[in-house]
Amino acid sequence: MPELPDVVVYVEALRVRIAGHTLRRVSIRGPFLLRSTAPPVESVQGKVVREVRRVGKRIAIGFEGDLWLAIHLMIAGRLHWRTSSAKLGSRNVLAVLEFDSGVLVLTEAGSQRRAALHVAAGETGLRALDAGGIEVLDAAAGAFAAALKSANHTLKRALTDPRLFSGIGNAYSDEILHRARLSPIAMTLRLTDDEVNRLHMATRDTLLEWADRLRSHAAGAFPEKVTAFREGMAVHGRYGQPCPRCGSKIQRIRYASNETNYCAPCQTGGRLLADRALSRLLRGDWPRSLEEMEERVTRASLPVLP
Repeated sequence: MPELPDVVVYVEALRVRIAGHTLRRVSIRGPFLLRSTAPPVESVQGKVVREVRRVGKRIAIGFEGDLWLAIHLMIAGRLHWRTSSAKLGSRNVLAVLEFDSGVLVLTEAGSQRRAALHVAAGETGLRALDAGGIEVLDAAAGAFAAALKSANHTLKRALTDPRLFSGIGNAYSDEILHRARLSPIAMTLRLTDDEVNRLHMATRDTLLEWADRLRSHAAGAFPEKVTAFREGMAVHGRYGQPCPRCGSKIQRIRYASNETNYCAPCQTGGRLLADRALSRLLRGDWPRSLEEMEERVTRASLPVLP
C-alpha cells in the first residue's frame, strides 16, 4: 500500500502536471471505485485544478468551486501519467482522468477491488475522509507522545492506526521500529520517555529519508515503480536476509495477509516473537531465541545414525 513517502512523491508529481490545468473528462471504469454520490463525479469536469494535497494516504485534487477528488489507492492501486488515453483497454484500469495537459490513469492489480474514489464538497467534505491521525512530520514531541499513549496498543498497531498517525502503514512501520530499536509488540503505555523520544525521531527521520529517496529515484519523472518492498529497506520484506546493523537474520510475524519484519538482536533482546501459524503448530516447542532456533536447525540437519 502506498504510504506517506510514496503519496508525497505522487502529490508532487501531480502538482507539476495538473495544477492550473482543466479536467476535461472523467471516465469511471471500475464499478466499485466511486464511493460517493453527491456531488456527482461529473461536477468536476471542465474545472481547473487549484491544489493537490495529501490527506492521510489519500491523494486529494482540489478544483475551482471548492470541489475535491480524493483517491485512496489501498493495497494494489497505482497511478500512471500518459500523454493520451489511447490503448487503455486493460481490465486493471479503473478510472481515466483526461486533463488538457495529459491523462491520469488509475489501475489496480489483482481480482480484489479496494481502491476508492470520493468526490467531496469543500474543506468540510474533505476532512470527513480524514481518519484524524496527527501529521508526524509536523508534530512536536509532546503531541507525538500524547497520540502514542492515548491508548494501550502494541507499537505496530499504534503506528499503523490512521486515527493516531497519518500516512504510516505496514512497510514503513517496520522500518521505523527497526531504526528506533523497539519491538513491534512493545506496549505503548509501558514505554519510557527515552523510548518515546527515540521513536519520534525514528519516525520523522525514516519518513523524510524515504521521501527524499523516492523523489531522487523519480528524478522528475512520474513515479511508476511504487511498491511496499524497496531495495535499501532495513527489515521490511527481507525475511531471512541479514540485518544491515548487526548481520543477524531478519525474522517475521505472519498474520492474515500481512507480516511484520524485525531483527531480534536489535529490537527484542534476541527473543523470537511467536509467528501465529508456526506457534500454533509447535505450541510449547516454539524457540525463544535465535540461538535456540539455530541449535534446532543444526540438530535437524545432522545425519541420522543407524
